[in-house]
Amino acid sequence: MLEYMRQGGSIMWIIAALSVAALAVAIERLLFFRRASADVEKLESEFGRAVSAGDMAAAHAAAEANDSSPCRLFAAALAHWGVDAEDMKLLMEQQVRREIYRWEKNIFVLEMIGKIAPLLGLLGTVLGMVAMFRSLNVGGHINAAAVTGGIWKALFTTVAGLTVAIPSIIVCSFLNARIDSEEETLKRSADFIIRRHIASGSGKDGSQK
Repeated sequence: MLEYMRQGGSIMWIIAALSVAALAVAIERLLFFRRASADVEKLESEFGRAVSAGDMAAAHAAAEANDSSPCRLFAAALAHWGVDAEDMKLLMEQQVRREIYRWEKNIFVLEMIGKIAPLLGLLGTVLGMVAMFRSLNVGGHINAAAVTGGIWKALFTTVAGLTVAIPSIIVCSFLNARIDSEEETLKRSADFIIRRHIASGSGKDGSQK
């Protein structure tokens, strides 16, 4: 491996650094997605029963069960339960945007690496080809073995760039699809909260009408 890195030149080390960055971001995001996910059906069921029974302590307990995005959404609603329906709707829209922002954090790094790595690989190949033909010109003669061997070495960076870019794009696409799914889930939960809020008849002072 070190021999390949040496033959590929400085571009290979840059691509290697990008691969480490992509792996770190992918692992961090996957771990975050796991922590930020929750059983929404169970949460809505527990929350709905508690609100219908007027047991706000149980509703708070359900909303504060963990630090997942759905729980944070329900907790934000309970913190402003006394507002009117229109303000609650605006609050939910704002909170959904906040949560999606958390989910999208650092995704751009994978997108950037997916675009840059192949270009760096191509640049490394072009620079390798230039160096090879320059050395052949200085030698005054052309050796077929030297030409083919030089091309083979020059292509290392292109292979490396594609090897980093393809998994990065695949993971990025998977994460973006997961974000879209979570956004839709949060919007449905927000609609559920608004309906429960209206049904509870909560007024601006938090009292039941």
